[in-house]
Amino acid sequence: MPIRCEHVEIVKSSPERAFAMIDDLPRTAEWLPPCVSLNKVGEGPNASGDMLEYAYKQGGQSGRMKGRIAERVPGEKLHCIYEDGMFTVSVDMRVAPDPAGAKMTHIIEMTPKKLIAKLFTPLVKIGIRKQTTDAAVNLKKLLESEFS
Repeated sequence: MPIRCEHVEIVKSSPERAFAMIDDLPRTAEWLPPCVSLNKVGEGPNASGDMLEYAYKQGGQSGRMKGRIAERVPGEKLHCIYEDGMFTVSVDMRVAPDPAGAKMTHIIEMTPKKLIAKLFTPLVKIGIRKQTTDAAVNLKKLLESEFS
């Protein structure tokens, strides 16, 4: 069963600018706390099916995950899926117009693959909630400082 967290932030920025920041994969490390790097394998604009490489550092440990862009709707949605030996992680970022600027919705689902990962589900739930909220708040601050 997946561990799911959803967080919404309203940002004083246009939806186009908010999506452009989310779609700029190498900049993810600026707002996602455990991210060391996120890069697309290959050239050209981001598109569904593109392969990704994600490096992170969390809890004093470093790791890597392979990923792919599952769905990309320019200006509205970037949904990526990452996997390693322990988890499948779905990261669905959505942007919509809001009277105050843009509504950003972060939806994260982590599905444990092994028994050991399942045993850590209570801790993962706490961590994913904090990480998702921190990432959304950091992205909001970055957007509002750069694009105001």
